[in-house]
Amino acid sequence: MTAKVFALAIVAMLALTASVTYAQTATDPTPLKFQDSAEEQRFHALAAELRCVMCQNQSLADSNAMIAHDLRAEVLELMREGKSDVQIKTFLSQRYGDFVLYKPRVESKTWLLWFGPALLLAIGGFVVYRVVRGRGAGQSVPADDKQEW
Repeated sequence: MTAKVFALAIVAMLALTASVTYAQTATDPTPLKFQDSAEEQRFHALAAELRCVMCQNQSLADSNAMIAHDLRAEVLELMREGKSDVQIKTFLSQRYGDFVLYKPRVESKTWLLWFGPALLLAIGGFVVYRVVRGRGAGQSVPADDKQEW
């Protein structure tokens, strides 16, 4: 029985090792070519403000996912069509949702995201104020006439 379990464990480890060797990071099959340095700077600034839709917390510029390569090419194509940064962000957010933007717009559905931390800080400050004030309100220091200074 032990030899069968050992053999099964060896086969499982070999299968896992073989699958790991095929897991490689995606490489960009066609690197982007920029017309000039201004276009390249604008592209990199825009790609840093956009989030990869596959990677949870990586910018479009940092991600190695294949969809990120496609989105970078699409952003460059939209730039070359003469679209502004705002138009490109609007197009991508309509297509993929506001998740694609690192700084979502201030709208009624994002108020909690934008103003929630300040609201929590104000509530916490009020609670601390009430606790500190409540502890000192009922206590007074008794007069001690026997004390010499």
